[in-house]
Amino acid sequence: MGKLHTSQITLKVGLDENRVPEELTWSAEDGGIVNEEAKAMLLSVWDSKKQESLKIDLWTKDMPVDEMKVFFHQTLMAMSDTFMKATQDEKMTSTMKDFCDYFAEKLELKKD
Repeated sequence: MGKLHTSQITLKVGLDENRVPEELTWSAEDGGIVNEEAKAMLLSVWDSKKQESLKIDLWTKDMPVDEMKVFFHQTLMAMSDTFMKATQDEKMTSTMKDFCDYFAEKLELKKD
């Protein structure tokens, strides 16, 4: 077996006096990203021992609600694509994408 390569992704959260996020930056040097600004992030990890997901959801206090709605829609679409890659379950992927379409319609995100 060859030498194991490691890669690091770093998240930095700037907090106000009430510990509410004001700034989010992230770096992934292998991807050429250094201290890139973000307004929101969702991170999920799987704890195999406990058989549960753990998550961190953060957004800055100046993240606009209309952008948050678009962020969620795009995240749900990406999760549908990831689900398909991971499971090859076309039927459930289609169902998930149908929900994404419904979500976008109800939030009036779709441009006609």
